[in-house]
Amino acid sequence: MQVGNITQAARQLHISQPALSRQIMDLEEEIGNPLFIRGHRQLHPTQAAYYLYQQAEEIIGLTDKTLGRLKSHDVVSGRLDIGSGESEAVAPVMAAVGEIVQEYPAVQVKLHSGDADSMFTRLDTGLLEFGIIMGHYNLRKYNTLSLPGKNRWGVIMRATDPLAQKKAIQPQDLVDRLLLTSVQTREQDAFRSWAGEMLNQFRFVGSYNLIYNAYLLVKNSSCVAFTYDHLLNTTAVDGLTYRPLAGMQPDENTLIWRKNQPLPNVGNLFLDKLQKQLQKENKQ
Repeated sequence: MQVGNITQAARQLHISQPALSRQIMDLEEEIGNPLFIRGHRQLHPTQAAYYLYQQAEEIIGLTDKTLGRLKSHDVVSGRLDIGSGESEAVAPVMAAVGEIVQEYPAVQVKLHSGDADSMFTRLDTGLLEFGIIMGHYNLRKYNTLSLPGKNRWGVIMRATDPLAQKKAIQPQDLVDRLLLTSVQTREQDAFRSWAGEMLNQFRFVGSYNLIYNAYLLVKNSSCVAFTYDHLLNTTAVDGLTYRPLAGMQPDENTLIWRKNQPLPNVGNLFLDKLQKQLQKENKQ
């Protein structure tokens, strides 16, 4: 998929081109779908190929993680996988992670960005040790640790937008505006309660995963984007400003991990470091 040419792919894999072609054809026959569209000296991946590639990456990642746990024994090593959305409240978690990577050279950390649904899926399949959930969800099947700080919802817009004259944004202010949001935000009960009947009059023209990409669209269009406060330094960002949603309840932040599932040594070390970090911040 990466080289786009079967001759080059065979060369990188150190096998003959006919052997690789035969393996691809056998795999296509087994799954009942073509993996590539054959062009002149080029292979173009189909959607089935992209899906298979993504699943294979996750399987290999889980295999590597499993082998690492089996080999580590009592040594603090291996990889710590933590998933989270974007929030200023993640700061104490990153402080704990920073201590670990400085003190234990054999530890690697992989940070995953995503919404709550992706965190739950990755936790349940063992691809993550920990996830940070923002908002109100049923977390009874997980161990939980509340994190300090609240996520206050608002919108970013051009500083010249008439809405920027308001101190806070009401639902009726956003009727017929071009809106960007995350799928997770739009489906939350708290957001639906805030918007009320006005929700049906909102014009959602797109969604985002990382706020910086949404910022670029807002900067270059008349769109308005929902986001947490403090994710963008709008005082320094050219031409944008932030306004809170009036009456919108802030989201909580919760660290979660699977119940009845032993953590690797590095996972237990992380929890210990994080709890000490939270105690230190409470005393300040």
